[in-house]
Amino acid sequence: MRSMDGLRFAVGTLSVFPVHVERVDRRVAGRAMALAPVVGLVLGLVASLPLVLLNGRPLLAAALAIALLALLTRALHLDGLADLADGLGSAKPAAQALDIMKKSDIGPFGVVSLVLTLLVQVAALSSATRPTAGVLTPCAALVTACLAGRLALTWACREGVPAARPEGLGALVAGTVRRPAAVLATLAALLVTAAIGWLATVSQMALPRLFGSFWIFAPVAAPVALLAGLGAALLLLGRARRRLGGITGDVLGALVETATTAALVAFALLA
Repeated sequence: MRSMDGLRFAVGTLSVFPVHVERVDRRVAGRAMALAPVVGLVLGLVASLPLVLLNGRPLLAAALAIALLALLTRALHLDGLADLADGLGSAKPAAQALDIMKKSDIGPFGVVSLVLTLLVQVAALSSATRPTAGVLTPCAALVTACLAGRLALTWACREGVPAARPEGLGALVAGTVRRPAAVLATLAALLVTAAIGWLATVSQMALPRLFGSFWIFAPVAAPVALLAGLGAALLLLGRARRRLGGITGDVLGALVETATTAALVAFALLA
């Protein structure tokens, strides 16, 4: 029952899908953040629809897929990315930077971050959206990226990571995920991405591609991309902790977009 409470909270917080959340406390929030990759998997599958329908038109398909993903998440993660960019870019002390992040307007750092992030996401995804790559290859890239983004939430909310404010979403979820749960979620995500990469390879009957001096398979590229996205998000998390003292809802949103972008780039380079 508690797991269902956590799953409902995760779906309601991380997507536009309507759910009835009956209970909200830190225990439920911890389960929700541990189950966040499950929501990422669903989001990635749904957002892949344009990639399937418009296979052969890579740029348009990639742009519509990224747009659909933003719609499915209410663009909350993009908003968090812009707010964190403004806060960190201000070079102000933590308290003032947090005040800047709470404002509803977007400054120059936020605008530039949004434009560059979306541009890189579309470019990376479109590079995998080619007729020769098969229909499932770009889908594997997007699903892997969505998994990486939500797995970043699991690790950002692990024990020992404090909240930057005493209130808000960050305070509710900070430190609620036990490390074994985060490790288990990571292993599950790695298995899922390996399976998705294998399906993409089988669907096009592709042979391994020689990249430099290494043979790279999609079943390997997808998990590596997942870890690359998680690693990029953890680097940003470290920066946010040093500058702000912990996490906020905006920090969490920025971590999602950072992991998503890094995973898409890594997948494009490897697969």
